[in-house]
Amino acid sequence: MNNIFIIYTGGTIGMVKDSKTGSFVPFDFELIANNLPDLSRLNYKITVHSFDPIIDSSDMKEHIWVEMAEIIQKNYELYDGFVILHGSDTMSFSASILSFMLEGLQKPVILSGSQLPIGEIRTDARENLMTALEIASAKRDGRSIVQEVCILFDNKLFRGNRSFKYNSAKFEAFRSPNYPVLAEAGIHIQYNDDALLDNSGQNFIMHTSLDNRVAVLKLFPGINRTTIHQILHCGARGIIMETFGAGNTMTDQWFIDELSEAINAGINIIDISQCKVGSVEMGRYGTSAKLKGIGVLNGYDMTFETAITKLMYLQGHFTDQAEVAKYVEQPIRGELTPND
Repeated sequence: MNNIFIIYTGGTIGMVKDSKTGSFVPFDFELIANNLPDLSRLNYKITVHSFDPIIDSSDMKEHIWVEMAEIIQKNYELYDGFVILHGSDTMSFSASILSFMLEGLQKPVILSGSQLPIGEIRTDARENLMTALEIASAKRDGRSIVQEVCILFDNKLFRGNRSFKYNSAKFEAFRSPNYPVLAEAGIHIQYNDDALLDNSGQNFIMHTSLDNRVAVLKLFPGINRTTIHQILHCGARGIIMETFGAGNTMTDQWFIDELSEAINAGINIIDISQCKVGSVEMGRYGTSAKLKGIGVLNGYDMTFETAITKLMYLQGHFTDQAEVAKYVEQPIRGELTPND
């Protein structure tokens, strides 16, 4: 019998419709259990920890990530796998940060949820949850097949820190364009062994120090100097700069000067692309060559969600900005692919 630990944070999967307002509101895990009688037929011993109060994922914050990580650490030796039921809106943020907070995982941590509540007739909740449980318990030669933080949605398993929510109207809510799908569920679950992390021999270590002094500079044609200056001087230790194409920006000297001034003041600026597919290639074009020359860091193919949470993790881990910068450009949990 496999022991599976479910962390129920809330989300659409466990919502019910308020008769007065017509809006969906969070409910407790009993709603899920009552609508999924097949749970009792599984050869699993399932333990459920429900957050109190249940939260909407739009209210996700650092202390909740810490609480989830601490629950997993406390129960790590007692269970074969973990399933986190979570709202889809910020699921990729949570999966990304947990991948950094839970180092050396040798057991699966699967985040899942649904686009429709479990009590609805056409819900995707039942299949998502049952498949997540099966993957969380899957072993080969006595070892967990999945040894990382993942997202399971619409029969596909994604590396958590490679995913993003791209659609709010379809069951196929998530994509991972820059990294292969880890597993796909049909009649059987097919695992992509070459894409899965293997943490054999590593020690499981939990990290809970996070520093949220992070800001975002999203470029657009016509953005003015005052806006850029205010963002660069807002008190953040790190700035995620969303650029065009393969990492390109405007070439106005005042813009380069503003970035250079911030970098010289000790602020890390990470270049990621606004494109969902592909990677930053600093130096490929003259515009990004200037960025590289003044010390802008290469975010390669990191998702926005991963860039944000990786900075929070690294800044919580290191007080030295040079150490943060060093690891920004290195894959530490399979979250990026260097192209140079």
